[in-house]
This record gives sequence, structure tokens and C-alpha cells, in this order.
Amino acid sequence: MLRQYELIERVRAYDPDADEGLINRAYVFSMKAHGAQVRASGDPYFSHPIEVAGILTDLKLDDETIVTAILHDTIEDTVATPEQIEKLFGPSVARLVDGVTKLSKIEAQSESERAAENLRKFLLALSDDIRVLLVKLADRLHNMRTLHHIKNPEKRRRIARETMDIYAPLAERIGMYEIMQEMQELAFRELEPDAYASIKRRLKQLGEEGGDLVNRIGLGLQLYLEDHGLTAEVMGREKHPYSIWKKMAERHISFEQLSDVMAFRVVVPETADCYRALGLIHRRWPMVPGRFKDYISTPKRNGYRSLHTSVIHDSKTRIEIQIRDQEMHVQAERGLAAHWAYKEGRPVADVKVPWISDLVEILEHADSPEELLEHTRMAMYQDRIFAFTPKGELIQLPKGATPIDFAYAVHTALGDTAVGAKVNGRVVPLRTILDNGDQVEILASAAQHPQPAWLRFVVTGKARSGIRRFVRHKERDETIELGRKIYDEIVARLPAPLGKDALKRAIKALKAEDEADLMVKVARRLVSDVELMEALMPGSAGGDVAPRPLGQREAISIKGLTPGVAYDLAPCCHPIPGDRIVGLRRADEGIEVHVIGCDNLASGIDADWLDLAWGDGSDGGTAKLAVIIRDAAGTLGEMAGILGAKGANIVNLHLAHRDGSFMTFHVDVEVHDLAHLHAIIAALRGSTSVAQVERI
Repeated sequence: MLRQYELIERVRAYDPDADEGLINRAYVFSMKAHGAQVRASGDPYFSHPIEVAGILTDLKLDDETIVTAILHDTIEDTVATPEQIEKLFGPSVARLVDGVTKLSKIEAQSESERAAENLRKFLLALSDDIRVLLVKLADRLHNMRTLHHIKNPEKRRRIARETMDIYAPLAERIGMYEIMQEMQELAFRELEPDAYASIKRRLKQLGEEGGDLVNRIGLGLQLYLEDHGLTAEVMGREKHPYSIWKKMAERHISFEQLSDVMAFRVVVPETADCYRALGLIHRRWPMVPGRFKDYISTPKRNGYRSLHTSVIHDSKTRIEIQIRDQEMHVQAERGLAAHWAYKEGRPVADVKVPWISDLVEILEHADSPEELLEHTRMAMYQDRIFAFTPKGELIQLPKGATPIDFAYAVHTALGDTAVGAKVNGRVVPLRTILDNGDQVEILASAAQHPQPAWLRFVVTGKARSGIRRFVRHKERDETIELGRKIYDEIVARLPAPLGKDALKRAIKALKAEDEADLMVKVARRLVSDVELMEALMPGSAGGDVAPRPLGQREAISIKGLTPGVAYDLAPCCHPIPGDRIVGLRRADEGIEVHVIGCDNLASGIDADWLDLAWGDGSDGGTAKLAVIIRDAAGTLGEMAGILGAKGANIVNLHLAHRDGSFMTFHVDVEVHDLAHLHAIIAALRGSTSVAQVERI
């Protein structure tokens, strides 16, 4: 354990102006507060916060952060209070300690609501001051280093899984690769002990067979660069077991097939020297195609900059090389903590991280704990690609991102109004997956709004959050509107006009929050027609408590409502405007709309039946046709030509079966209404290529 004077010396070594008194008071306060508490290892509990502070001195952090590390467990695990901390150490330290304390229960991932709430506090705290995250990462790193002392294997695995799922990605996102790799290594050893031991054994065998191969290659690389007038420091190492295991899993290959198990860092004085070194290396050894990445011209979102390449070395070994200057090396080693520069008077607390802002925006709109956890994991995990706006602005996105993700990354309003996209000057579907370096132009319209179908292909949390937010609001608005129409129809059945206070009494009697909430309950059959009539006018239902509605007087119009939001068009019969339709209303579900002659209506015995009408001017729907055509050249094209000539858009075409000289196709076509469909069927039947047409 670090002694008091040793901790002070570490801090003064990089910050001579640090407040020694503040650190000394924190050291003594924490030691007294934790008293006789011990850890699973048997060591005094006080040793843990001091070791956490020691980790942060390696990152050269300011005295307030060091003091926060020393005190970070006092509020949670001792009788110390936030008021005491503020009185003794000031409001800034108190705020940091409180922020770290709120994160302490983030581990309870099995309880999603509590986990999401802690994650919410976590993100808000670190968005205010990133030092909260730095202390928490150091805390978790020391806990992982001492994980083997915990006797309960299930608890060890849970802590290791949380580290792999949340803390290691967070460390990577702020560029702290050394901490990330150590966390992954320790978690991997606990989660996959057999795989870890196997890879360590193979690495040991490789080292024994090749002798000091890493050092020999590294020295040769350094001498080669120096011979060509370039001063460079070359550091080599074998890749970590977790990194090797991950590549084996991703590429579905064995250890023997994995050729690049050695990695080298070339650190040069200036940025221009990075490209000189790259040229010299590629001139000397053949490059592995597809393995070159320039993170200097396009840095990672966490600020990481370096050149990455893989080459075939003289020993026929494939090696990975990272080339960077001194400043980039410090950034890569210490990540966001490298921004702390007391000489420039710029504290790390002022450093803003873009992806944290994105997460905070998501958590403001997340509807459920599961949604928040899903989106934040997405934002932390996925590898990035780089795309450009037409003006050349760089937008970073996860792999697999689409133009919709791009639009939301630029601005939420642009995502909400996107109608199309041009990628590298060519119009593409909105579900197109973007590649590195694509230039993307989003085509927008004020009349457009997010489509529920977009959720099937977007990958960013920000896009999902924006789409779901719109769908939720639209669904509630349309459900209220539909509920009001059903309410008006039920009121029309009452034997006498309603009094002016009847609705207020019904809202109270049916335990609705307000009028809008009552309309939602009516639309979703959370209150029955009989219950509503009795609440509005006691005795009006004649004591009949049958589950089915009393005789409906007029059809309820669904004009102005969106299919798939307040109601669903049944896929079994594909209703279109002009069809006589009926709705099945089940408890806490949207209304399911069927054609009156649909065979599946028999399944609606547990539902209320509503007589529905399309309303004047209702337009658009998808009809399904079974078309039998002759099996001859050009007949399919003729069928498609007839549909096009009649203004019908084919949305799906399926060859159902082939029978001798005939083929049966199931065709989904977008039509205006029933009259439009009849005109299409008549035109198809008039063709000599078409043997038979029926609506399914």
C-alpha cells in the first residue's frame, strides 16, 4: 500500500503546485473513516482507495481528482456524510465524490430498472465532469486486480461480465487503451479460464520456439529507420490473450491460422515523420492489403491518432505496426486524461466528449430502462466508420450505419424529415449500409416524419431514440383520437343526453388520470363499453354486463389515422379503402381491422367487434393477388407492364408454385381503393398471358 508521503511525492513529481494539505487531510480522514474495515483479501479496506489514487497519479491527474479517489468510498461505506466532505474539502471535491458514489451500484445489471437509473445518474455525472469517470475506472481496475480474492465464483463472474460489458468499452471510448486492455485481460481470465490458459500456453510455446523474436524484430525495425535518417523509438509486444481470442472468434480460425500475434509501436518526433516512417516500412516489407488505417487524418471519436499497418516481415511473420508522434503516444497511453495540462491552465473537468453528449440526449428520451441500456451499449461498443457531409464535415458512425443514422447524427430534425439520400452523388435507398469515406447528402421534406419501419435497419441509439420518440407520441395522439370516436359512438347509444359533469364523474369512476387517458383506455379496451355507459349514466346499460358492445348505431371512421399506429390492417385479408371492414378490439392491444368476409374473424370471439368505415377520401392500401400466367418468355414482363400502366406499385412478388405450363405468383400491389383494384384485375384478365386472377 502507498504510504502518505509516497502519494504526495508522486503528485508533486508532475504538479509542484498541488495542495499537499488537501491530500494529507483526505488521507487521514479516509483512514479514520474506514477504521477496521477489511477487504476480501484480508488487507485493510483503506488500502483500496489509496491504490486507486495511485493509479490516477500514473495519469498525472490534479489534486482534486486524487482526493476524490481517496474519499470515493467514504459516503457509501462509512458514517461520513456529503456535508462533512463539503465542509472539509470544498464543494468541488464533494460534487465529485457524490458523482462517484452514485455510480457505485451500477453493477446490478440483472435488475434492469435499477441498473438503468444508475447508468442515467452515471452519464449525467460524467457529462458534468469527466473526472467522475476517471475515478470510477481506476476504482474498477483495482477491484479487477484483486478479484481473485473473492471466494464466490458467481460474484466474480458477475463483476467480470460488468467490466467487459460497461467499463472496458467506457475506457476505450475515452482513449484509455492501457486500462481497457488490462480490464479485458483480467475479465477474460475469469470468464473464459480455459481459453485464457490455452492461449497463454501457446504464446509461451511460441516464445520458446522463436527465442527473443519480438525484441529482434523491434531492434531491426528501429535500426532500419535510423539508417534512413529517422529517429524512432520502437516497442514490441505479443498481443494480449483476449485480443487474440476475439480475432479467432471473429474470423473463425485456429491459433495456428492467426498470423499477426506481434504488434509494434513506432514513436517518432513529428507528425510528418509518421508518414516518412510508413513509406520506409512499406518500401522495405510488403503491406497486407486492407490492413492500413490512417487515424491521423481521420482520428477516432475518442481523439486517438495513429497510423496502423500490417506487413510481412523477413521472418515470414505478419506483424502489426502502429506509427505515431510523441503527443499522439501520450494521448494513446493516457487517453482523455492527457488533456489535463496545468501549465496551460486547462483542467480536465472542462474537457467535453461528443459521445457522452449523444448518450445524455438519448437518456433524456428513453422510454424504458431496457431501451436506455440498449442504446448506451450501442454507443459504447460498435466500431466506427467515417462519412462526410456535402460540405466536408466528418461524421463518425458505427459500422453498419445507414443514411438515416447519418441524418440523426447531423441533427435530430434532419433525421425526422429525411425522405431520401445521395451517397457519392448517387440516389440510394435509406437502408443502404454506408462505407468508410462515403459522402452523404440527405434529402429532406417538411412533410416527412419518421417511419416505424426504419427501426428494422438503423443501428445508432440516437436514431432509434428519435424514431421511437416520434412513434410513441403519434401512437398516443392517434389512440386518443380513435378512443374519442369510439366514445362518441357509445354516447350516441345512451337513452338520454349527457349532463355537463358526466364525463368528469366517469373519469374519476374509471380511475383515469384525465380525459385523454380515458380515451386511451376506451380505444385499448381497458374499460368495456358497458363500464363506460354505466360510469357516464348509471343504469343506462340495463344491468347487462355482457362483454360484447351493445348495438352500434353507426360505423366509426378511421380516416386520418395511420395503419400500424392506432390500428393494424390484418395481414390475412389485406383490407383496402372500399372494403366493408370490421375491427377487433382486445384488451391493451391496437384494433385489428379485417374485411367483413375474412375467415379469420372467427378467432375474434374474445374481442369486441366494431363496425368501422374508411371515411371520405381514404386513399391507399396493399392488396394481395394470386395471378396465374403462362410459362413463356415475356409473360411476367407483360403482367408487370399491365400493373404499371394501371398505376399499381408492386411491393412484393413471390412465385408460389409452377404447374406444367403455368406459374402462380402472389403479388402485393399498392392500390388507391377497391375500385382501383377491380380495374387492375379486369385489365389482367383481359391479357392472353394471364390465365386467372383472384384476390387473396
